[in-house]
Amino acid sequence: MKGAPVIALTSGEPAGIGPELCTKIARESHGAKIVVLGDRTLLPGCPHVEHVPVAVPAVAGRLDARNARYVLAVLDRAIGGCLKGEFDAMVTAPVQKSIINDAGIAFTGHTEYLAEHTGAPSVVMMLVGGGLRVALATTHLPLTEVPQAITQEGLTATLKVIDADLCRRFRIARPRILVAGLNPHGGESGHLGIEDRDVIAPAIDSARRAGILATGPLPADTLFVPERLKDADCVLAMYHDQGLPVLKYASFGRGVNVTLGLPFVRTSVDHGTALDLAGKGLADAGSLREAVRLATELVS
Repeated sequence: MKGAPVIALTSGEPAGIGPELCTKIARESHGAKIVVLGDRTLLPGCPHVEHVPVAVPAVAGRLDARNARYVLAVLDRAIGGCLKGEFDAMVTAPVQKSIINDAGIAFTGHTEYLAEHTGAPSVVMMLVGGGLRVALATTHLPLTEVPQAITQEGLTATLKVIDADLCRRFRIARPRILVAGLNPHGGESGHLGIEDRDVIAPAIDSARRAGILATGPLPADTLFVPERLKDADCVLAMYHDQGLPVLKYASFGRGVNVTLGLPFVRTSVDHGTALDLAGKGLADAGSLREAVRLATELVS
């Protein structure tokens, strides 16, 4: 496959469905060379495997905190390879955040880990699927912490990252971004919360002065109606469960998670480790297949 992009595919939690999904995908033709990173004993039949050994033998469906550092070692290899130009992009199978934390390692998710280990000043989690692109102003936070995490400066930076990567990666000349409000009905002029009026609206104004086509804040309960979405390239939701239920309803099993703002392309699946399905040959590789397809398209 001379001239084809080289994609690092991380196999994720060894007790989950990641290894078997990677094995399925690696046997297919995607217009790219797929290099699967992980323990070769979990990846029989993969044409290109870079061996990273597990700490202890993995048992399908049974988490083991002793393998937490293995999971991160696989990620570190992919990140390092992308930064050095060995890989053109990385695609990640799901990890189990809880077991990494149980091992005494602070870990909130791929998005935050990638930002920390690449030095990216601002990254944005965006899911693509069902004809939608939904980005998040905050990611893996308890709902009680969301209002404090939303700042004018942070939102302005997020809008700049979305605009830049939709231009650079997705080749959209003038991206149109709809911004959701935080409170019901957009805060009702401050009667149902002041964040929409005092934080989100000024951030949108700042982004617009920088030439970004951002509109809002818009009440989230009517933001996703077709009439509004037909003229939008992306929606910016304020928190995880404000935007993602809509997208996953439209595309679950085929959605793709994209990290914007990194120095390289990274995509992932829209689902978790599915421990109950691991080792049974029942897992659907559709989302991982779409993640590889989109990564290939974005770097081609």
